[in-house]
Amino acid sequence: MDTKIESMKMVTNVLVTGATGLIGRRLVNKLTAKGLIVHVLTTSKSKFIEQKNVVNFLWDPSTGYIDPNCITDVRSIIHLAGATIAKRWTKKYKQEIIDSRVKTANMLYDLVAASEHKPVHFISASAIGIYPSDKNRLYTEDFSERDGSFLSEVTVLWEAAADRFADFGMRVCKLRTGLVLATEGGVFPQIYNPIKKGFGTWFGDGSNWQSWIHIDDMVEIYEDAEATFLEGVFNAVAPSPTTNRILTEKIAHYADRVLWLPAVPRFVMELILGEMHTLLFDSQRVSPAKLMHKRFYFKYESLDEALKNLLQYKHPSRDIIKR
Repeated sequence: MDTKIESMKMVTNVLVTGATGLIGRRLVNKLTAKGLIVHVLTTSKSKFIEQKNVVNFLWDPSTGYIDPNCITDVRSIIHLAGATIAKRWTKKYKQEIIDSRVKTANMLYDLVAASEHKPVHFISASAIGIYPSDKNRLYTEDFSERDGSFLSEVTVLWEAAADRFADFGMRVCKLRTGLVLATEGGVFPQIYNPIKKGFGTWFGDGSNWQSWIHIDDMVEIYEDAEATFLEGVFNAVAPSPTTNRILTEKIAHYADRVLWLPAVPRFVMELILGEMHTLLFDSQRVSPAKLMHKRFYFKYESLDEALKNLLQYKHPSRDIIKR
């Protein structure tokens, strides 16, 4: 296997799914900037990425169609595809969340199985939602208990689909991600925009843990995992998890806004969002020690530095928050 890995280092083609998503867009730019040829799978020509070193291919998960040429001379597959979880969880949409991750992975598996020249590496997005909601535990990758929640169920199936690629002797890497903080999408604008307009607050008592990561570090982890053919499961979160209340207060501080509304009770959000309200109240304090042991360097280890960057904070004399 190591001999094959060494020989594949000279191959410059990488296949990326979910390339138009929050992480995917930046990752494609990073991979192409270093000279790699990125094969992108999209569901329509209108989503094609027209830039140097990008080759677009079509697939249709609803019918099972996938352009077999997408895998030609590819060394790694980076599987980021997945429907957003920030949408009301009807029975139908729950299945879409699962299928968009698992069914698509199975399509890739079948394509690899039929290919004479197979990639050597499969990198899959995953989520810290696999861990039970708990305000006291610190989670590492070897924690194996599950709580039967929907997000846990999704992630277990997601990772199992990724593990199948080991059948071909491929190295499999799963990156369990928390809240990705970025100005252009994801959870950050949903927290920041109400605060900016003067209507921000935290949920419940705000003590639930939220493990986060800056978008730059997240993309760097994927790039580093691909370049080193990283294998195993890793918590892709920053080393300083925070609480919902502290996150909200610090965003307000660096946005120069005052929080004046009372906290939102859990039952209110349950009435509004249904089962999806658990996204706002689940608590997972997660450790990235395994990545750090691999000598991964976080550019944004602290929440303060991450928020200063995202909000372009310009008041160093006022940047001390006692938390």
